[in-house]
Amino acid sequence: MFRKVCAIALVFIMIFMMLTTGCTQKESEDQIKVGFVYVGPAEDKGWSYAHDQGRLYLEEKLDVTTIYQESVKEEDAAVEASIRNMIDQGCSIIFTTSFGFMSATKKMALEFPDVKFLHCSGYEMADNMSNYFGRMYQPRYLSGIVAGMKTESNKVGYVAAYDIPEVIRGINAFTLGVLSVNPEAEVFVRWTNTWYDPAKEKDAALSLLDEGCDVIAQHQDTPGPQIAAQERGKWAIGYHIDSRESAPEAFLTAPVWDFGPYYVEQVQNVMNGTWKAESYWGGMETGLVGLAEMKDNVPAEAKAKVDEVTQQIIDGKFDVFTGPIYDQDGNLKVKEGERMTDQEMLEFLWFVKGVVGKIG
Repeated sequence: MFRKVCAIALVFIMIFMMLTTGCTQKESEDQIKVGFVYVGPAEDKGWSYAHDQGRLYLEEKLDVTTIYQESVKEEDAAVEASIRNMIDQGCSIIFTTSFGFMSATKKMALEFPDVKFLHCSGYEMADNMSNYFGRMYQPRYLSGIVAGMKTESNKVGYVAAYDIPEVIRGINAFTLGVLSVNPEAEVFVRWTNTWYDPAKEKDAALSLLDEGCDVIAQHQDTPGPQIAAQERGKWAIGYHIDSRESAPEAFLTAPVWDFGPYYVEQVQNVMNGTWKAESYWGGMETGLVGLAEMKDNVPAEAKAKVDEVTQQIIDGKFDVFTGPIYDQDGNLKVKEGERMTDQEMLEFLWFVKGVVGKIG
């Protein structure tokens, strides 16, 4: 009798396990899988790290699975291979997160119309492909205010990746911020022609410091320039994330990204069946871009000015690229009271007055 009862119990246990296992598999099959393609290491403490923090936020907020591939070269073949691999693994939404991934992303979008693609920092679109970015020039301007009030030599260095409109726009916004509080200052640009190369970025910063710059800003993916500034006893403006831990003595503040809420919104739209391809360019009012908390080494008057202008930007009362704006040669490019259009800002191929450096 005891054996009979045990046998019956065992049968019920096996049936229960089969049913619950089947449910788990079903849920796993139905769960959306989202892929992310990074140009640098996920732990670069910069650009790719900011995206990866957004990916983790997405996993925390929604019932989805995510995967990523890091250090993908900005070559079409490499990007296509990465995307195909993610689709083979079941990804139905893919975020590609570097400008140089654009053409390959567009090609894959046309080949796989049932997959949703979102490309960061580009301009291409398709029925199943959005592009997205933030108005980083807004916090760039604010960080320029900090640099302009902090510099003693009136020489501010800027380590820059590539001479594309995105980077040029940031340099110009930063410079306008510097000049708004310190008309005597200049911004010296050093190109590295790389997004991610810690040693090269640091060397570029050191060369600017050798030339007398006492504040270093950057459009690079690692804190290398900030570390260089700290080693020389100077100051630094970070980028992408709050990187004060990397150079605690030099760090002043940083224009930063917060991709998480945008990723949640877009994936939720796909899940709801309401997603539509769009060209998204969010400003500080959205929270996508902002300025990291300023350290105590930032002058009190700079903090007050930044707070004032921040509110004006969020309220729509101040626009960074409102004239009069002059180029390096003193030519009036934007008349007084006029605002540059989004298209003009997206096609920036000239430096504003106050920048020392060349494009191309």
